[in-house]
Amino acid sequence: MTPLAALLVDRIREGGPITVADYMAECLLHPQHGYYTTREPFGTAGDFTTAPEISQMFGELLGLALAQAWLDQGAPAPFTLAELGPGRGTLMADALRATRAVPGFHAAARAVLVEASPRLCDVQAATLAPHVVTWADRVEDLPDRPTFLVANEFLDALPIRQFLLSPEGWRERLVGLQDGALTFGLSAPLPQVPDTPAFRAARPGDLVEHCAPAHQAVTAALRPILRHGGLALFIDYGGWRSCGDTLQALRGHAFDPPLAHPGQADLTAHVDFEPLAALAPAHAYATQGQVLGRLGIDIRAERLARSLTGPALDSHRAALARLTDPAEMGSLFKMLALTRAGAPLPPGFA
Repeated sequence: MTPLAALLVDRIREGGPITVADYMAECLLHPQHGYYTTREPFGTAGDFTTAPEISQMFGELLGLALAQAWLDQGAPAPFTLAELGPGRGTLMADALRATRAVPGFHAAARAVLVEASPRLCDVQAATLAPHVVTWADRVEDLPDRPTFLVANEFLDALPIRQFLLSPEGWRERLVGLQDGALTFGLSAPLPQVPDTPAFRAARPGDLVEHCAPAHQAVTAALRPILRHGGLALFIDYGGWRSCGDTLQALRGHAFDPPLAHPGQADLTAHVDFEPLAALAPAHAYATQGQVLGRLGIDIRAERLARSLTGPALDSHRAALARLTDPAEMGSLFKMLALTRAGAPLPPGFA
């Protein structure tokens, strides 16, 4: 039993079962035993690898897409160039490098990273030196000015609640105890559940997930955009309408039972993009492979390949396939662009 598991068992014995959201929050963010507060999750030494770590092309193309959106909206200055959950800062570093030649972009940009982990802030500062960067603890703390924002694999780690439509009505999935070990169970029937298309379309036996923190984060990210202009680009795995149990744990680049190692495995869930799209007056939605293809990743990959040989070339080609192939990240990962009414759709979504 992990140290956090022991604490959770004591908590449940004293106060009763907890929601899946409470369980996720403790596992990921507990100040002493939380996954993100105690370990380096990224890369081959961690538990998962994100798209910016797979290839520089990912951050380069997204940076250029944001720069083109900035130009299409009149090149406002100054503006916030923001990233939510920036990991080691790799995506932002690649985006800034790729946009150096865009006239006026760097002079007008004020880079802001939304990051709650002091440890990761130090890593990001080292990655992005000598660029001038500021940090915000919360999405709500973004400056009130035009904002062009990217968030890659940010929403999937936000705590979800799970609800099952039983013959007696909606019940919430909870984490409780059986023989002293953590286990899943169900609440008594509920008088009310969230009002989203997934809940309205559910049939008996369906499990539906709801992520209130995702709604809050997207709403906060849109606040300066709807007031002053800009764009929010969210990239994550998921789909247009949530149905089914998507809670999963990753430990050592392999799937792990979600209750097996609290605090020592990454917990995520698929993003339900449909209700998030409804939060903005205008949106565009496509797969990661589609958007990267339209942004010219094949051309960029060919140019980079000219200077590569042997294992480096093989690795480069494998990275391109991993990002775009429908059998890998190309279809599983989706991109959702949100902006205000009348703004041009961003590049890659036409």
